[in-house]
Amino acid sequence: MRSHSSRWFCGLLLAVTTAAAAATYAAPPTTPDAPYTVKPGDTLAVSVWKEPELQRPVLIEPDGTFSFPLCGEIDARDKTVGQLQQVITQHLARFITDPVVTVSLQKIAGNRVYVIGQVTKPGAFIVNPRVDVMQAIAMAGGTTPFASLGNIKIIRRTANGGQEALPFNYNDVVHGNDLSQNVTLEAGDVVVVP
Repeated sequence: MRSHSSRWFCGLLLAVTTAAAAATYAAPPTTPDAPYTVKPGDTLAVSVWKEPELQRPVLIEPDGTFSFPLCGEIDARDKTVGQLQQVITQHLARFITDPVVTVSLQKIAGNRVYVIGQVTKPGAFIVNPRVDVMQAIAMAGGTTPFASLGNIKIIRRTANGGQEALPFNYNDVVHGNDLSQNVTLEAGDVVVVP
């Protein structure tokens, strides 16, 4: 049987080791990113176990829908891969006993942002799945010497079909000030570097 001092020392050693590990380990954020919702242009791989004729890639059409055998047209707008797997399973359950459906994201082509103006390589960029403004500018090769870094705008479509312009001051963000303006871009956003 261990002595009292031996148990005390082991407890102290455990506490010190745990504290040291906690100091070097950064805990994951408590609020994870929202799950990715599929976009028009994305390709899904759909397979149904023991049903080889129901294994195929499907393309999300411009209107946000896709067709699948025995299911008809499925509305994929604002849905995750997991939600679409449930929808297909529910449709197939009318024809197949206990269908085992697997849906995976095969190609992300619909999640695009655009960077234009005074950047080295303007254009459309596929984001996988999320980037912020600074990352998008980096993807475009950075700014040119002629860029007006304090007047960058993010043009975003709103739910009612309109548009809004979000200000972005590169100089502030690069110096660690007002980081809230370095927003995560949404599909279809346009970063304008004048």
